[in-house]
Amino acid sequence: MSDLKFAQSLSRLGTESAFVVLARAQALAAEGRDIINLGIGQPDFRTPEHIVEAGIKALRDGHHGYTPANGLPALREAVAADLHRRHGVEVNPDCVVAVPGGKPTMFFAVMMFGEPGAEIMYPNPGFPIYESVIRYSGATPVPIALREENGFSFSAEEVLAQITPKTRLIIINSPANPTGGVTPKEEIDKLVAGLLDHPHVALMSDEIYSNMLYGGREHVSLLQYPEIRDRLIMLDGWSKTYAMTGWRLGYAVWPEACVPHVTRLCINDHSCVNAATQFAGIAALNGPQDAVREMVAQFDARRQVIVEGLNTLKGVTCTDAAGAFYAFPNISGTGMTAVEAQNLFLNEAGVATVAGTSFGAMGEGYVRFSYANSTENILAALDRIAKVL
Repeated sequence: MSDLKFAQSLSRLGTESAFVVLARAQALAAEGRDIINLGIGQPDFRTPEHIVEAGIKALRDGHHGYTPANGLPALREAVAADLHRRHGVEVNPDCVVAVPGGKPTMFFAVMMFGEPGAEIMYPNPGFPIYESVIRYSGATPVPIALREENGFSFSAEEVLAQITPKTRLIIINSPANPTGGVTPKEEIDKLVAGLLDHPHVALMSDEIYSNMLYGGREHVSLLQYPEIRDRLIMLDGWSKTYAMTGWRLGYAVWPEACVPHVTRLCINDHSCVNAATQFAGIAALNGPQDAVREMVAQFDARRQVIVEGLNTLKGVTCTDAAGAFYAFPNISGTGMTAVEAQNLFLNEAGVATVAGTSFGAMGEGYVRFSYANSTENILAALDRIAKVL
């Protein structure tokens, strides 16, 4: 028997429960159960063909070597051009750092500012990796409450009131996972104005769902506020917009002062992003956007079906999902906890969902449904849940 001594810090590292639910759903499916998966946050569409072809061509053309740690210059230029097109902002390609997906940016940002004695604020309920990595860094996680009555938007006043001399970083996410909430422009305006009194605080804005807003809503990028650009990390990527989750490609726009630090972290961590994937990423940004519009239109149609259907279930209410591809219904009327509801839906109804508490303590009373599945499957899932309720 080995007697390995692991670092104590590992005990502070959490997980992403959607993957745990996915594994359980796959195990049940392997036993012959018919499982509808509304758990995982992954588009059910294929990556558009011209993007796939660009990746294949890059491999055939011999792009098999290392690239710069921060990403190919052509990729970073394509990102800057895309951000100008979508948000009307000027971005220096040298401030763009490409990484394998969205999580490395979160990890690097938290490790850059987090240490014992520091405080980092994060949305709760929110993407579970925020709190996990904050704890891992040794910093104190300070939750930003997202409440149903505010459409799961943060209150700028509350956020600003929580800032202390120990606050190093504030993480925000809109459109949000798991709630589908979108923070209105007036709250972002208030937050930015208030941050001018706290020049010691950096901000990470996770905008990975920036192309997915519904009901006429428009995305407000934090890049549109020049007064905080020198301490803003804006995270975005290809996974959700272009159905490229498995390609592992994301980026962030970093303040100039942070670029040498994050580049060094990239070199220490993963050297660089897969070369062929970067060529696919260039094709995605520079090529036709019809597939993106089509996917968003389909998500919007499914969103309306699932929100309406959830509101007909006994003991369940659901606010209008404003963005991303998640509905976050309130299940407290069923008398069950979030985990009890998640387990009932999976074990008895054969529908995979994720308990709200997987996204933080403030997710109690809620369950996340991903509508990145066909309308037919969503209707069948709602029917099954109605029967077990």
